[in-house]
Amino acid sequence: MIVLRGGLEIEDPLAATLRFVEAYPGYDASDSRPSSFDERDLRHANRGGARISAAQIATVLERRRRIERALRSIAPEASLADADDSIPWRSLTRLFDTFADISGVGFSKMTKALHPKRRALIPLLDSVVQAYLATDEPRPASFGERATAMLGSYKHDLDLNLDALRQVKRELVRHGYRPLTEVRILDVLVWSAHAPARR
Repeated sequence: MIVLRGGLEIEDPLAATLRFVEAYPGYDASDSRPSSFDERDLRHANRGGARISAAQIATVLERRRRIERALRSIAPEASLADADDSIPWRSLTRLFDTFADISGVGFSKMTKALHPKRRALIPLLDSVVQAYLATDEPRPASFGERATAMLGSYKHDLDLNLDALRQVKRELVRHGYRPLTEVRILDVLVWSAHAPARR
């Protein structure tokens, strides 16, 4: 069982996850280029629903070297399930800040592009997950700091449900599906529980 905020309980998280991966195949394929970043990554994000325009792609790619430098400072195996003091929070903030001040590119588009690079560390902060994580606390100043603060909040829920998420991960493999990280499974479950019914 997965326990989400507000006391919402998901009794069968495997079934919910299976429904999602069957409905949305393709995006969660593994990435063999964990330290590079180019137009292919932005096109892949669009296949995951990011809707990054051609003009936005061009602007992001102007920052390619900064993005790749920031990616290289974060180990490919880094996980949000690690101990808090093992997570590269400052490096994450620097990575997220490389996407700051791009018109029309917020947390959702950014994390859909970056998640495949660090699947165990970066969730998809789309509008549904952002609303789920919303608090009344003052927001940090920079774009990167706000994104990192959301990851810190997300980690609380991840840690609370870690054993159950790992069980879902094992069951997905047993059913013949590509393994998803705990971060991605929680993202799927939050989205499935809180997205508008029409979605």
